[in-house]
Amino acid sequence: MDWKIAQAKQRLSEVIRAAGEEPQRIFNRDRLVAALVDGETFEEFDAWRRRQERRSIGDDFAELRALCAAEDYELPVVEREDRANPFAEALDDEAL
Repeated sequence: MDWKIAQAKQRLSEVIRAAGEEPQRIFNRDRLVAALVDGETFEEFDAWRRRQERRSIGDDFAELRALCAAEDYELPVVEREDRANPFAEALDDEAL
């Protein structure tokens, strides 16, 4: 249901009860300024919002690639080298 701010203030208990059934939209001069939802719906939304805010290392690399492209900069790729691995060598010795 839609409410004007003055109505919502006067009938707050009713607005809160109705929010258990469906979101209650509150308007100020025909502009949506708030929406009242039940607590469970809000908790689900808040958990979703927090998941969306987390950045991954992939997000960071995508941002880095975009910055490099914008600056016409190329990141040098260092040639890989094999290094000694004492753990793997110890396993090889055990197998003998």
